[in-house]
Amino acid sequence: MSITPLMPVYPRCGVRPVRGEHCHLISEDGTRYLDFASGIAVNLLGHSHPHLIGAIQRQAETLMHVSNLYGSPQGEALAQRLVDMTFADTVFFTNSGAEAVECAIKTARAYHQYHGQAPERFEIITYRNAFHGRTMGTISASDQEKMHKGFLPILPGFHYVDFNDLEATKALIGPHTAGILVEPIQGEGGIREGSEEFIKGLRALCDEHGLMLIFDEVQCGVARSGTMFAYEQYGVAPDIMAIAKGIGGGFPLGACLATETAARGMVFGTHGSTYGGNPLAMAAGNAVLDVVATPEFLAQVRATGDRLKARLEQFIGNYPDLFELVRGKGLMLGVKCKVEPRPFVAHMRDNHQLLAVAAGDMAFRVLPPLVIDDSHIDEFMDKLSAAAASYVPPAPAA
Repeated sequence: MSITPLMPVYPRCGVRPVRGEHCHLISEDGTRYLDFASGIAVNLLGHSHPHLIGAIQRQAETLMHVSNLYGSPQGEALAQRLVDMTFADTVFFTNSGAEAVECAIKTARAYHQYHGQAPERFEIITYRNAFHGRTMGTISASDQEKMHKGFLPILPGFHYVDFNDLEATKALIGPHTAGILVEPIQGEGGIREGSEEFIKGLRALCDEHGLMLIFDEVQCGVARSGTMFAYEQYGVAPDIMAIAKGIGGGFPLGACLATETAARGMVFGTHGSTYGGNPLAMAAGNAVLDVVATPEFLAQVRATGDRLKARLEQFIGNYPDLFELVRGKGLMLGVKCKVEPRPFVAHMRDNHQLLAVAAGDMAFRVLPPLVIDDSHIDEFMDKLSAAAASYVPPAPAA
């Protein structure tokens, strides 16, 4: 047999973590890595936070799963907290970001098609270089040929336009449009921020045409950007929002949040999930919110992010042939490169034990746990500096 036991869909690197200590990962050979990837913006409390671990342990000893045939005191409690801190009136819990975005798309379509009111409204406008997940629905919502290849035909009903292009968005709106789906800060697209004019303009267009504004905050949400959710920094609110990643702190958890009006079509029998909202996930989500959903913690994320960004901006001037600029909010930062970023990310990892994440638009992502302190910033800058000083870009392919 030539295929590996793990289906070979990931080009896995040689790092093989078996243990985590706060903001570091330790591989099976004992090598210690500074983790400024956080499982791609997931481990926002690091790898050994006692409150999160304790909450999961206590819940595992009590009740892990019962299905959604029964009442959910644990789910009700976490949903109420999310409702209280956001624009939303109601929450559907999922196991992943892709499922949360799927629910958001269904919610937007159901809003228009509820009781046959507007069955022709099913199209969603989305943005180039976005990443919304790996299901058939979410790859169809993402204008990336590499994600479509091998799975054609993609699902109909999605139209793509350039990010931050309000006029092009406006031009696509027609009688079949149901909503607009956007990441306020594109993650895999290279940590590209939506401009204030663009995000506010989308809200105005949706209001004018009776559309659903859907925010994908799977990566930028849950304190990552320096506020609980990135939309707060734009002074507008969506009708529907998908979140995941950080909300579980490492435990699989996502959610689709919506206003009462937006969720009018999501009635009995329209959607479901066997595992969604299980007691173990709810314990993890509540523990994460216990830590991050405070003014003091969010202020710390903003201050730490400002310090890290300032250090990065000062540093990249030393290597004008490697780096172009730094962008992002809070502890969701991107370094735009003048060389292909993936080999440089591999060089940092393999030769300097520093973990970051490659992205689109010639950038790599800096996504540390939100609990880092100045000692971690110092270690990061030391490793990054050594990596830059020793880096030799690979020769172009012949």
